Amino acid sequence: MVARARRLGSDLLLGSPDQPSGRLRIRIQVVLTVLLVATNVIGAVIVVGITLLVTPGGGPNSGYLTAMAIAVPVYVGVAVLIGAVVVTASALRALRWSIEDQEPTVDERRTALRLPWRLTLIQLVLWMGGVTTFTILAIILQPEAVLGVVFAVGIAGLVVCAIAYLFTEFALRPIAARALQGRASADEMGVGVQRRMLVFWGLGTAAPILGLVVAALAAISRDDTSIVRLASTALGLAGIVLMFGLLVTVLNARAVVSPIIAVQEALERVKEGDFDVEVRVDDGTELGLLQSGFNEMAQGLREREQIRDLFGRHVGQAVAKAATDGNIELGGETRTVSVLMIDLIGSTTYATTRSPAEVVAMLNRFFAVIVEEVDGHRGLVNKFMGDAVLAIFGAPNELDDHAGAALSTARRIAERLAEEVPEIGAGIGVSTGQAVAGNVGHRSRFEYTVIGDAVNAAARLTELAKEVEGQVLVATASVEAATEDERRHWTPDASPVLRGRSEPTPTSRLA
Repeated sequence: MVARARRLGSDLLLGSPDQPSGRLRIRIQVVLTVLLVATNVIGAVIVVGITLLVTPGGGPNSGYLTAMAIAVPVYVGVAVLIGAVVVTASALRALRWSIEDQEPTVDERRTALRLPWRLTLIQLVLWMGGVTTFTILAIILQPEAVLGVVFAVGIAGLVVCAIAYLFTEFALRPIAARALQGRASADEMGVGVQRRMLVFWGLGTAAPILGLVVAALAAISRDDTSIVRLASTALGLAGIVLMFGLLVTVLNARAVVSPIIAVQEALERVKEGDFDVEVRVDDGTELGLLQSGFNEMAQGLREREQIRDLFGRHVGQAVAKAATDGNIELGGETRTVSVLMIDLIGSTTYATTRSPAEVVAMLNRFFAVIVEEVDGHRGLVNKFMGDAVLAIFGAPNELDDHAGAALSTARRIAERLAEEVPEIGAGIGVSTGQAVAGNVGHRSRFEYTVIGDAVNAAARLTELAKEVEGQVLVATASVEAATEDERRHWTPDASPVLRGRSEPTPTSRLA
């Protein structure tokens, strides 16, 4: 199961992108409506503030002030109502595929990612209507205030549109996540980060500064503008720019930084070895490509780890690591190693008197003991040969006390088999000597193995061990190569002539 990296604050308000469509629709509708009302209230406050404090000249007369006191809340209320209806209808049409739980087409995906800009344009149209309405009122009631009205409502509209876009983009993130579903391509992206930053620079910096220039020019062109009024105009406009410019900048910065932080946190988890992490792709800009690229990287690492694990289960973790590190060559090298071999006693008879399921269950318990002990002593299970196992100590990885590790493994296996697999016995043999360790086969298909007298001797000792008390027989050379602590567990036994040899081989058994 893949764990998703959470976006800052998104899940609290918007929920998970895989929530039921009905709940998602209601949640987004509520969030969009609340944010729409909030942004337009902000716009109304800006209009009033600029009209009373910033507009050069003597400010509005009593008649125009009364008209504005009535017109501003009425128009904003009507605009919010119309905007809510139009925005909701537009959003529902564009997001029908999500409501109906269908896979979006390329065009539907592109439309969903660009929906915040479309909804922002609706806001812009409504505020342009406000500019027209309030300008007409000014022409009728106070013609000299026309420039100030255009100035006040225009700046308010720009600020509202900037904030509305950021809020809308935030509210529609679950839809963006569904549209992208972990995928992202440059052709499907909405407006890029660079263009978005330029637009918000224009709205948050250039437009207010331009407004300040216009206010200054208007003040200079009037004979009745006092120094105090000019100063109050500059200070008022500067305050509005600082306050709402900061709000726009913070929201824009959060929209950019939030996905980057999510990717950064996910990268930290990958560095810690957790590859089961995925970043939600819910940004319609180049940041979405960053999120998608991270997910592709994490998926590749997961697949690589799965292959490495599966490969290690087949050939042994040490051999798998050497192979994935690029150390793959045909041939081998001569090493001094210790070889452990174990073979079941009477397995044929056991199989004829038990059901196949019982035989398989017994073999799994038998092999589990061997693999756990060999791995625990830093050895390599090289081969499963029917009901026999060949294990190597000292190759492919160097092991200082390979003889002691092999002998300790033999003792532990014998102890555990007597307790965990008591229904059948097994002979265990250990030998130490030189062998060629390496890859044998063809370049297109080979395996890691060891070949040499030590392997043959271990096989012969395994057969003899079946007749020895304790059913463990090892070459005395292995005991002599081990540490003092390990040697005390063994006692000398006979010195048989092993098949293929001309000289006796001193052996030892468990003390």
